[in-house]
Amino acid sequence: MKKLHEVDHVIVTDDSLNLRIDGQDYRFALAEVSPRLLAATAADRANFEISPAGYGIHWPTIDEDLSIDGLLGIRHKPPFHGQQAAI
Repeated sequence: MKKLHEVDHVIVTDDSLNLRIDGQDYRFALAEVSPRLLAATAADRANFEISPAGYGIHWPTIDEDLSIDGLLGIRHKPPFHGQQAAI
């Protein structure tokens, strides 16, 4: 399985999500990225799972999922299938 991102150092405070992604530290305001995390208890915030491929983080007790690409603003183009139309 190809690992998309190396995610560690996940800390959720009362107002921010702090992550180390691919060796770089990031801080995201909870109000901007997750109203559910913002409203969650400290225990719920501490209960998370990082996907094995590094594509996201899941908080099972509040049913919240955040993609790492989404947090970083990375967009992927869908693969091209078929023939190019003649102009």
